[in-house]
Amino acid sequence: MKYHEIQCLNACNRIREGRLPYHWDLNIYRGCQHACQYCYARYSHQYLEGGDFDTDIYVKTNIVERLEEMLRKPKWDHAVINIGGVSDAYQAAEAKYGLMRGILKVLIKYKTPCIICTKSDLILRDLDLINELSQLTYVNIASTITADNEKIRARLEPGAVPYERRWAMLKRIKEETNAAVGVHLMPIIPYLTDQPTNLEAIYKKAQETDVDYVLPGMLYLKSVTRTHFYNFISHDYPQLYENLWQLYHNKEVKMSYKKELYPMISRMQRKYGISADYNRFKEEKMKRTVQLQWDI
Repeated sequence: MKYHEIQCLNACNRIREGRLPYHWDLNIYRGCQHACQYCYARYSHQYLEGGDFDTDIYVKTNIVERLEEMLRKPKWDHAVINIGGVSDAYQAAEAKYGLMRGILKVLIKYKTPCIICTKSDLILRDLDLINELSQLTYVNIASTITADNEKIRARLEPGAVPYERRWAMLKRIKEETNAAVGVHLMPIIPYLTDQPTNLEAIYKKAQETDVDYVLPGMLYLKSVTRTHFYNFISHDYPQLYENLWQLYHNKEVKMSYKKELYPMISRMQRKYGISADYNRFKEEKMKRTVQLQWDI
């Protein structure tokens, strides 16, 4: 593993995609040690000096200072900041650099809402700060969980923590903070994690954990991720290669697949009483943020 310490000019990138529940994206790290085979962000290393996405990790060592420069400006509107949209903020590098505690302290100081999705229970180290921020404004903590099988997880996400640790992490955050808690059931990988028994096990566990939502989504392949993923499938699951190739190269096959997958998910949502609406707590908690702005 190689760490490359760099300086950033800005803490956040502006996101202009209207369908997303946030307009700012903050990434402490570039590259990710979780090494997920399906990661859409693999393309991002082509804009750096190079190296491998999974093992060459770029660390923005001045990001806390840059964030405070941004939030202390009078025009800051307390918009939601998504943390870790490209690379997990709580990957193993965070145990070494500990930058998230500084990030959270700045968010608390300026009462700024955030969304954090992580595949690591290292986030529990900062439970005190997450709780403090969640008492002030909207905080959403989510974890990606796509299977009920550790053998599959170890192949798909070799650097991430086991699923049971993620469930336990979500349960603690739900019980000990005021944050909204969710599961990102994405990507659902056709012919590998889309079996009804697998999906039902996840919804059942989500109900037992009392998460606020489960957000499903199908595997998305483009750019270098497509090449990397097909290489992984040909090596680890060669029996699935032809079906996946057909699915992602034939629009009719893909539409037919979706027409079967999403109604099945809808039935499970109704059966376990779990919504996919990750925004339903946002409005109420954001109103509290507006009221508290006068105290800054």
